[in-house]
Parts: sequence; C-alpha cells; structure tokens
Amino acid sequence: MDFRTSGLSDLPTKTMRFNEYRILWILVLFDLPTETKKDRKLYAKFRKEIMADGFTMFQFSIYLRHCSSRENTDVHIKRVKKLLPPKGHVGILTVTDKQFGMMELFYGKEQKELPDTPQQLELF
Repeated sequence: MDFRTSGLSDLPTKTMRFNEYRILWILVLFDLPTETKKDRKLYAKFRKEIMADGFTMFQFSIYLRHCSSRENTDVHIKRVKKLLPPKGHVGILTVTDKQFGMMELFYGKEQKELPDTPQQLELF
C-alpha cells in the first residue's frame, strides 16, 4: 500500500488540525456580590466548588478548564450551572484549543507564555 496515494500520508496533519478544534477550553467569568457575610460565603463556596471540578484561576473571577471533547465540556458546563449562586453575574465561554492558543498574554508590557495544555492519553 502506498501512503501517498491512499490519503494516509497526511493523516498526522489532519489529526492535529482536528484536535485543535476538538479540544476545548471552558472559561467561567463571574462577578458575585461580596457586601455581606452571606454573600462572601456564597462567593467562596462557588469558587471552591468550581476549583474542585478542575478549574484553575486565570485572573481574579476568571477560571478556566481544559476539556478533551465536546461531551466532556458539556458535563463540566452542567456542573457549573448547578453551582450557580442566587445573585451575581456568571458567564460561561467555550473556545477551541486553536482559539485559546492564539491568545496573547501580557503582564505590563512584558509578554508571557500561555498555560500548558494538559497532556491527554488517547486510546485507540
């Protein structure tokens, strides 16, 4: 079998391109009230629970999580929706790994590297 004529010669390129759009990042952006003791407790509870679900802080009130598939993304979005506090604003944004990789980060005028993508095992 000749890989050049079978279409398999560009398989790694197709797989890489496919994964860049299949792998997703979830960003949870929130602005919750912290005026009362009860508000602060609800804020802390929401933050701790999304972190327990694998989200990490990107900036204050912006948390992100890497997901290997759309199905995995849907599971974590449902979990966040179940954790929503009674007051405040919460946004859930999903972007592809390709889109996330095109982000530029700066601390002041100094450019920083993006967070590493977690290594995923693929079983065939």
